[in-house]
Amino acid sequence: MAARILHRLRHALASEGGREERAHGGSEAEDFPESSELEDDTEGLSTRLSGTLSFTSHEEEEEEDEENEEEDGAGEELGEPPQATGAAAGAEDGEWSPAVERPGSSLLTRQLQELWRKSRGNLAPQRLLFEVTSASVVSERSSKYVLYTIYLIRSGRFDKAPAAITRRYSDFERLNRRLRCRFGCDMAGIAFPRKRLRRNFTAETIAKRSRAFEQFLSHLHSIAEIRRSPEFLEFFFLQDLRAAQRLTCTGMYREALATWANAYRLQDRLGVCSSGRFLLTLAGLAVCHQELDELGEAHGCCEQALQLLETQGSHPLLGPFLQAHVHLAWKVGKDKRRSEARLQDLQEAGPPLQQQPTLKECLIKEPLE
Repeated sequence: MAARILHRLRHALASEGGREERAHGGSEAEDFPESSELEDDTEGLSTRLSGTLSFTSHEEEEEEDEENEEEDGAGEELGEPPQATGAAAGAEDGEWSPAVERPGSSLLTRQLQELWRKSRGNLAPQRLLFEVTSASVVSERSSKYVLYTIYLIRSGRFDKAPAAITRRYSDFERLNRRLRCRFGCDMAGIAFPRKRLRRNFTAETIAKRSRAFEQFLSHLHSIAEIRRSPEFLEFFFLQDLRAAQRLTCTGMYREALATWANAYRLQDRLGVCSSGRFLLTLAGLAVCHQELDELGEAHGCCEQALQLLETQGSHPLLGPFLQAHVHLAWKVGKDKRRSEARLQDLQEAGPPLQQQPTLKECLIKEPLE
């Protein structure tokens, strides 16, 4: 393109020189060749022509636009941000050149922006799904039953570790009975699979009940009052809390840690991460991590618990968590000054440090009815 411009300027300068010679009656020709003038003015020429060039012919404009569209198309496909146009570049040099806007690319940008705004507004809310992943027939000395494994899955998200429970038909039946006693009107339209006298262990019956239990839990979770009720919540994680507490008391910390972790995930899926049960779960995780010499993980559990207790002036677990956090922060080399200050304020307003139970003692003594 620059070669074409130089070529045109040569012709324009030559024609102007011819006219001047004819007007003055044959004045002397210039002492230096035309190429020298162009070479001397190359820097100024490039400065004046920076930005959008608007003095080419129509055919050359079409060729230039086709080349630019091909280059711009490759950049848009890679997701590159739009660059400064020729008008902005010309303004930097002190001269304003009218920018040639490409309607196609601008329209595409506006369409993408509008599509993104609509997609953000129409995002489906996150749902909790209940999926029976397996069912096994368990035979004991005096009984035989089917044990169902249910996964709690958040739609639209990938969970590295599953939150799972194992329940039998009698557990579902107990939940159904308790909820109907408290939420009679809400439970009127919720179906529950009937108990069968025969053929309880056939593959067809187990498959039908598996689907029925999935629909039963999904229907319960869709009703806000039932979803927040202790009867519904404890159906999922109370058994794990009891088992984890029992394992911790007997010193089986590795097994207890896995059970505490599953109870943590269950409460996280159900959205009850600020309850007293959740604080107890964090205490169990911290104790087990500390007993297994996993001090960094134990320190993280204490920090999360103290963040939840930030707005509470007094709580039975606040003092034990502060003591554990100060000790663990010293072990792992983290800042403990804030926890020390809170612990000092707590001691001035309450019993001395020697009379406060440790986190492990609170965990063992906590009744889980």
